Amino acid sequence: MSSDKVKKSNKADIDPASQVLCSRVTELRKKNKLTLDQLAAASGVSRSMLSQIERGQANPTLAVTFRIAQAFGITIGELVDQPWAASTIEVVHGDDANNLFRADDECRIRTLSPLHMEKNIEFYELRIAPQASLVSAPHFEGTKELLTVTKGAARLTAGDNSRNLAEGDSAHYRGDLEHSIDNCGDDELICYLVVTSQ
Repeated sequence: MSSDKVKKSNKADIDPASQVLCSRVTELRKKNKLTLDQLAAASGVSRSMLSQIERGQANPTLAVTFRIAQAFGITIGELVDQPWAASTIEVVHGDDANNLFRADDECRIRTLSPLHMEKNIEFYELRIAPQASLVSAPHFEGTKELLTVTKGAARLTAGDNSRNLAEGDSAHYRGDLEHSIDNCGDDELICYLVVTSQ
């Protein structure tokens, strides 16, 4: 975009924070399986500028860095931080409404993993009302799900296969097929769901 501001320089002139940024942008983009065009669309930063940043040929302004961080769902500090140097505890609070993925009379889905985490692993608490269902379209190819029932009774269907699950049961199944979780009991069904993608 023409409004992008960046200080062009030789790679040798880039300060250490910008060198970390170069590596982190490339690393996060690849982990999220994004092309430069997709990251440009998500961040509002031009493809050519992102390419220069990744090649270490630019010192981006604070505004540009902020837009890139937002596209990954993280803060600027997390974008330029070196993960191995961090020693913090991050808490996902149970009463934080931002973590509610869905909340209605039939189903409540709460995200238990930090919202900025890499999305190749997701962790949810599911609460499904009696006789209600959570039906999901196929996710990306290679997606797997691990469901653990902590209260109630469920009927799990993935593709053409179905299984009954009781309290304490866990099931591992393909998430890249149409799948559903039915509460077949008279009480609220509570489950924990881990979604992994390649």
